[in-house]
Amino acid sequence: MDMDLRKLRYFAAVAEHRHFGRAAEKLYIAQPVLSRQIKAFEQELDCALLVRTTRTVELTAAGRQLYEEAQGILAAVDAAVRRVHDADRGVRRLVVAFSAGLYVSEAIREFATRHPEVETDVVPARWWDPDAPLRDGRAQIGYLRRPFNESGLRTIPVGHDPRVACMPATHPLASRRELTLADLDDERMLDAPKRRTASLEEKFELIASGHGLALVPRSVARAYVRPDLVHRPVTDAPSAETCLAVASDHHDKLLREFLDIATATLRS
Repeated sequence: MDMDLRKLRYFAAVAEHRHFGRAAEKLYIAQPVLSRQIKAFEQELDCALLVRTTRTVELTAAGRQLYEEAQGILAAVDAAVRRVHDADRGVRRLVVAFSAGLYVSEAIREFATRHPEVETDVVPARWWDPDAPLRDGRAQIGYLRRPFNESGLRTIPVGHDPRVACMPATHPLASRRELTLADLDDERMLDAPKRRTASLEEKFELIASGHGLALVPRSVARAYVRPDLVHRPVTDAPSAETCLAVASDHHDKLLREFLDIATATLRS
């Protein structure tokens, strides 16, 4: 079947807001129209996507899967339209995907001073699928944290990111200056695949609420500082390797130059 992108956008808005009224406002359409479109979409897919009550809207298992898929699909479509417009305007653009907590701004600034005629942009890489922007065309280069699917990609290691234990500030282990993995043996951990969260904000909110602890890269913990959480070094936890990634079949001169600049900048 051919998927209707308009209905997919409608569904994604409802899934994001979990509310038909707020989604309709965002989409600038009437709520009854939105409801009819979602029902028609479910009929086309032959599965229920939403569980509706008088006050809430929840996603079914199929709805959660489609919402996850939709974010990549819609982003890829938007990126394709942008590339078409860039081609029409004669614009050259370089887009860099980055994992949470990793900063590529210094490399972009250095590249921009050498190539002011090239427009640069960034796109966040979802922590559970970091290589997706490279595969769906949203980005040409990624500054990512291993592990990820490296098939068809060329990678350049640039550093290491130690993992830390993130916990509520009131947790007994919070008084320790550093920990070992053995110290965490009896703790409830929120790390995937035990409980995968939709966002880092959700993960940190669960930790602060007392649902468990999590091992996270130190750069992520530093990027999401909040007064009710602390993070402590775990001396024997393996570090995450950071690297630059680009499609193996991309050999554009600008890409090579950006890789050279970013490699030198990020390693230093």
